[in-house]
Amino acid sequence: MRHSGRENNEIRQVEIIPHFNPYAEGSCLIKCGNTHVVCTVSMEEKVPAWLRGQNRGWITAEYGMLPRATQVRVPREAKKPSGRTQEIQRLIGRSLRAVVDLTKMKDISLCVDCDVIQADGGTRTASITGGFVALSLAIDKLLAQKKIKENPIREHIAAVSCAIHEGNKVADVDYIEDSNAQADMNFVLTESGKIVEIQGTAEGNPFEEADFNDLLLLAKKGIRELIAKQHEVLGK
Repeated sequence: MRHSGRENNEIRQVEIIPHFNPYAEGSCLIKCGNTHVVCTVSMEEKVPAWLRGQNRGWITAEYGMLPRATQVRVPREAKKPSGRTQEIQRLIGRSLRAVVDLTKMKDISLCVDCDVIQADGGTRTASITGGFVALSLAIDKLLAQKKIKENPIREHIAAVSCAIHEGNKVADVDYIEDSNAQADMNFVLTESGKIVEIQGTAEGNPFEEADFNDLLLLAKKGIRELIAKQHEVLGK
């Protein structure tokens, strides 16, 4: 039995509160157990210089963690984001762009800000899952304002972390499990089951291909449940 009392294939309780920030084009607060992330989307009617004249839009992401999101205060990244932060930002941006037709967002840029206010493992995966909800709400607003003509979102996307912990394959790991895992993987999958990104590593001993396949099955189940929650919140 896991220390949380969850079954091995059971994800944490998820709550998504839409329209959390009244000023943003789209926003939500996502709670995955004790990991809480505020996701906000802001729009600009311009694209980066290297995209000008290409009749397409752009989606980027920024990620940050409040100083006391963890048990010990982490200083603010006031000057330059750490390598970890940059890697997570790029992951979030890549993941969301993978399910959006940018040609339907001509000269529109959307920035997805993911701010961790409480961390207990899985902050990057929660940011992707919540970031999609905030993005979808922003797109709805732009459609209503006629700033874009067609919905550019192809399908839903969500993410979950899975691990081998104490010899067991477990879904949606929290900090205790993540910090003591024999293998740790982040899965980003679309609603149709397509793979967008998999990040994984062994801690100590290598793991077998069969172990990877077991973790992928856990991830698919968890992501189906997360996407069902997205649909419930978005009413789609």
